[in-house]
Amino acid sequence: MLETTAAFPLWVIVLDYVLGMVMWTLIGRSAMNVFLPVNSDFFFMKAFVRLTDPVLKVFKPITPGFLLDPIVPLYVAWFFFIFRFYIMPWLLGYSVMGMLSFPLESDISRGLYDLIN
Repeated sequence: MLETTAAFPLWVIVLDYVLGMVMWTLIGRSAMNVFLPVNSDFFFMKAFVRLTDPVLKVFKPITPGFLLDPIVPLYVAWFFFIFRFYIMPWLLGYSVMGMLSFPLESDISRGLYDLIN
């Protein structure tokens, strides 16, 4: 985390963490939907649906009608990925940084590496 805070301003890290959590929650909802219906009574599925439904409603006008319902969260997560990977570095004046350059994923992978070693 110290390397991340030295490389980016705090507001960039907070914004990336929020966008990253939304993106991964949308991916999680899509993955859970492989095994459970959206109206399942399972606590985690209810949480994923409750957290992601507002985001999906915002993106409803630009979501193609031909997409199957389980794929829609992945489609919306793709927008968050594109924004985090291309738009944010461009707006901040950086070049595209490459794999594991996201602060959220970098901190998670660094933590896992420290835990294993």
